[in-house]
Order: sequence, then C-alpha cells, then structure tokens
Amino acid sequence: MPHFRRKRGCKISDNLEKLMPSRRQILSLLAAGPMLAPISAYSTAPAQRLLSPPCADEDDLTPSQTEGPYFTPNSPEKQDFTSDAPGGERITLAGYVLRQDCRPVTKALVELWHCDENGNYDNDGYKLRGHQFSDAEGRWWFNTVVPGLYPGRTRHFHVKVQRPGARILTTQLYFPREPGNVVDSIFHEALVLDVTSGGGGGKFGRFDFVVQ
Repeated sequence: MPHFRRKRGCKISDNLEKLMPSRRQILSLLAAGPMLAPISAYSTAPAQRLLSPPCADEDDLTPSQTEGPYFTPNSPEKQDFTSDAPGGERITLAGYVLRQDCRPVTKALVELWHCDENGNYDNDGYKLRGHQFSDAEGRWWFNTVVPGLYPGRTRHFHVKVQRPGARILTTQLYFPREPGNVVDSIFHEALVLDVTSGGGGGKFGRFDFVVQ
C-alpha cells in the first residue's frame, strides 16, 4: 500500500503545539534566517538556536541515502518510541517538511527506524519503528532514544519522507561531533542534526527536510 494514501494526520500534544511557531512566523524566519525556539516535549524553556538546514528559495533538496538492511515495511503510526527502549537516553526529534520554495508540506509521511542504545535493531517486530504525518504547518516530531553504535557505522537514524503523490526520500540523520563520522563512508555533513540538551536530562534534535 503506497504510503501517501494513508488518511490520518498526526496528533501533536498541547504542550508541543504551544511551542510551535505559526505558519507566518516560520515562513518569515525561514526567509530571514534568524534564530528559532525549539520544539521539545521534554522542556518548555525556550532556547535560541539556528535552523538546520536554513531554507531559502531554490534551496538544495535533502540528500538521499541508502535504506540499509534493517528496514521493515508497514510500521505502525506512532510518535513516541520511548517505551520501546526504557533504558535509553531520551531525545526528541522534530522539524519541518518543506518544498524548495519554503512552503510547508501538509500530510507528508515521515517514517523513522533505528537501533536501540545497545546497537540492536528489532527485526522481528516494530520496536523503535514508526511513522506519522506532518501537520498543516509541515511540522513533525518523534520522542525516542539516542541510538547506540555497532561495527562499521557512526550513530544515526534512518528516515523516509514522502510528500503526498511524490517520490519517497530515503535518508539518514547523524549526530554532530561523533568520532565515527570521519570514518563512516556513508556519513554526510548536510544530514547532521542540530542537537541541544532538553529538559529532564534528554536531548533535542532539529532537522528540516526539503523535498520535491
């Protein structure tokens, strides 16, 4: 079943919604390239931070990357993965799905999967696997844990993003200042998350996807 035929949109918590800027604000920020407050489920304290990556008219598309051997189709629709790995360090991933002209993409599918804190993937079920749909402002978010390391790869998340009716973008997201980045042949600097500390001892990672 094609991803873009799913009808249900994602449900954003009231706390998250309060922290999200309006469409007018985000488009103004994207055009001017200033600082933006974070969108974190673990902290309500605003912290100034740069957009990552910045968006301008005719901005570069987000680079695609290999799907890898551990993708499982038909993941459930969910945004909170934390119960799948209760011993992991929490992180909120969030951002926008945008067109090259900075218009937000509504109901874009965003699918996430990754290993647990010990570097293990759940290949029999759907732990640390799920998808959602961007809201009317193009916003998406997941609560999950920081993935562990396994031989041959630096720390990373796997993601698929699809604008309704368009081609699927398959890519990966990376952590800044990871020692493994320099030796991982797949690593791409344009796919590095903007990571800061969140409330409750967790982290916050921001990334905006630019799609066709």
